[in-house]
Order: sequence, then structure tokens, then C-alpha cells
Amino acid sequence: MKLFAIGFGQAGGKIVDLLLEYDMRTRQNSIARALAINTAKADLMGLRYIPMDDRLLIGQTIAKGHGIGADNELGAKIATDDIYTIQSAVDIRGTHETDAFLIVAGLGGGTGSGGAPVIARRLKKLYTEPVYGLGILPSNDEGSLYSLNAARSLMTFIKEVDSLFLFDNDSWKKEGTTLVESYQYINEEIARRFGIILGAGESPVSTVGVGESVIDSSEIINTLKGGDLAVIGYAREEAKRMGFWSKLRNMLRRRTSIETLDATTRVVSLVRRAAMGRLTIPSDIKSAEKALILVAGPPDQLSRVGTEKARLWLEEAIGGGEVRGGDYPVPDSKYVASVVLLSGVSDIPRIKELQKLAVEAQERMKEFTEKKGERLEELMRAEDLRPLF
Repeated sequence: MKLFAIGFGQAGGKIVDLLLEYDMRTRQNSIARALAINTAKADLMGLRYIPMDDRLLIGQTIAKGHGIGADNELGAKIATDDIYTIQSAVDIRGTHETDAFLIVAGLGGGTGSGGAPVIARRLKKLYTEPVYGLGILPSNDEGSLYSLNAARSLMTFIKEVDSLFLFDNDSWKKEGTTLVESYQYINEEIARRFGIILGAGESPVSTVGVGESVIDSSEIINTLKGGDLAVIGYAREEAKRMGFWSKLRNMLRRRTSIETLDATTRVVSLVRRAAMGRLTIPSDIKSAEKALILVAGPPDQLSRVGTEKARLWLEEAIGGGEVRGGDYPVPDSKYVASVVLLSGVSDIPRIKELQKLAVEAQERMKEFTEKKGERLEELMRAEDLRPLF
């Protein structure tokens, strides 16, 4: 699948930067174009893989290149004011090799939280390619303002994209590490999951042959079609080391029944672990409308029978929804991995929690404003009672 990836804000830029690094390292060539947009020049300069010409600084008259903090209303205003600059940057890079757009943003801050829905609305108006979003939810430790921003941005973002992937920092933060280390770990986990999904139908240069059951971009698009929220599950284990004769036999497609059974069992197990384990945001998979399975690894350790059995299991697990499945051979891989994409997920407790926190934050802000007004009135009355001389 070929993507035009746009990182909006600090978190969005870092994640697209890592997606590009993964793409180059695996030689998938699935990122057709990459663009980082920010109001903070330092954040843009800190990126490593996105070329300098593909880094766009906006809002210079307001932010002066220093960012806007957590003011997502200002982020939306800047994106709206500079929308033609952003549109021109997309047009210049072209979309002729693009299957879809992916807009990545942290939903708790200012620039990405406010600006991502604005650019999504514009892209959907101008282009026929689907527009997807990847929203990073803040952890509770980041404060009520970030939760309020995330709740606001989430409700706007989901209306402007064809499907919105969610990743929850709160459930993925690592204890005993610094904030920077924890965010680096989270960003790498995001890049790994999306990297495998993006690799569907895009064979690396080193690949000899194709998968037994190939997933292409159209099947990913159809899985996401009509599904408001999407989550991803992932599981992997080390590939078994095989001797020369075992490899030769498998190359000639003469697997023994034991080897075939072993590969089938492994694939089914990996898919179950991916779906029932740690998702990008904790969700009830029964609430998913559609799903897609992708199994990646050395060709001799993939199993079409295993993928089909796993597909039937997942179809039952999500209540009879449509499930697609396929494999993605990576000859030099040291791992066998499974990615499960769940689309149209409706039961996500974290969203309800965020909405509750946002309501509480709004009530506190209202109470603070009212008290401030009462105090001002008291001061004014006190001034009126003072003698003139």
C-alpha cells in the first residue's frame, strides 16, 4: 500500500519519521511521500529521516517558530489560515503514486490536535484517495487540559477522515523510564505495526516470490471503508532456524506433514495472540465490524491453511463480520509476525473515560471563571466604597 504520510505537530512528525525509517530499512517503498508540518522549528529540525525539503513550518506570524503549547484552538486557526500553503505543499509532491493519505497527530497538544482535522477536511474535498488518521491519545499523567484537547480533537477528527486509527499512550507507557524514553518506545511500537500493514502488496527488493494468499491495498481500503474507528493488534516470535536441506526441501515445496502442521499451528496461535493481546487501544474485539489478518515472515514458515483457519476463528470472534486474510513473505526476517486490523470498533472504554475527564475539566474551568468573575465584582464594589479623597 502506497501512502502519502503527513505528520502534524511534534508527535505526528516523529512517528512519520520512524515510519519512513522502517520503510527504508525494510525496502518496502510503501511511503510514496512524507511531509512534516509544525509551528515549532526546533521540532522540525529534530527529525532524522524526512528530507529538509519535506518539512513545513506554518503559523510564523503567530508562533514565530516557537510552537503554540497546548492551545488546540489556535492550532486549528493557524492550519485554517495556512491551508493554501499546506495544500500547495501536497500538490507539488504529487499523489499519482498514492493509494491513500495518512495524517498522524498527537491529540493532546496544540498544533496537531487542532490542525489535523483541518487538513483532513481539505484533502477529502480535493482528492479521491481515502484519507485516514492516526490519533495518539495522551496519558492521564499529562493533565486535564490534554484530555480535554484529545476529547475535542477526537470528535472533530473522526468526522473528517474515512477511518481513524487510535493509539493510547496511557496503556502503553513504560514504568521506570523517563518520559522521553517512554515516548520513543511508544513511537517505535506504532511504526512497527503500521510498517507491516503498509507492506501489504509492496514486496521488498530482496523478496523472492510472493505470498500464498496476497493482501493488497484494495483489501485494506475495503476493510477500513465505513469503519469510524480502527485498532491494531500485533504478535511475533522468533523464526525457527532451518538447516540447508530443510530449506531446500521447502523451496521445492516438499514440506513434510509435521512441518506443515507446525506452521499452521504457529500462524493460528500468532493471530489469536495479536487479536486478544495488547491492542493499540484496549477494545472489545466483539464490537468490530470488519477485520484483516496479515502474517509476515520467512516464506517457509508461513501457512495458507493456518491463515485461513485463523481467519475463520476471527470471523467468529467478532460476531460474523467480514474478515480478510493473507501473508507477506520476508525471506531475511528473524521473526514470524501477525498483525490484526480491526475496523468499525465501537466499544473502547478509554474514549468514554476521556469524555468524562473532558467534562470534568470543562466544569472546573467554568467554576474557575465564575469565581474569578465574582472576585472581580467584589473588587469593583470595594473600589466604589472608597472615599474620593
